[in-house]
Amino acid sequence: EVQLVESGGGLVRPGGSLRLSCAVSGFTFGTYTMSWVRQAPGKGLEWVSGIDSRGGRPQYADSVKGRFAISRDNAKNVLYLQMNSLKAEDTAVYYCATARFAMIYDWSRHYEYDTWGQGTQVTVSS
Repeated sequence: EVQLVESGGGLVRPGGSLRLSCAVSGFTFGTYTMSWVRQAPGKGLEWVSGIDSRGGRPQYADSVKGRFAISRDNAKNVLYLQMNSLKAEDTAVYYCATARFAMIYDWSRHYEYDTWGQGTQVTVSS
């Protein structure tokens, strides 16, 4: 069974930090580029960050660049998102996702991803 299970979300004050994790099973994690995608209340999906199968070439949306860092541990089948200097506008459900059945050259095209986790809620509020 293919599973992507996000964890690490919660309530944090503006300026604070959280680290999200995505534990993967049921497919060969180390052969796939992985991304984080979020959905704020009342808004559509927004691609946040991506990383290649080897843990290189990290990419970020302009809205999080300089504040977030994506990484992965292929030995543990886990994807991470370190979030620093959090803002109220970062409040969203955060999903990990990938494309197992297509090659996506532009990682920001989240609408082409086919494999998703359940999401974890991040709330940034004072």
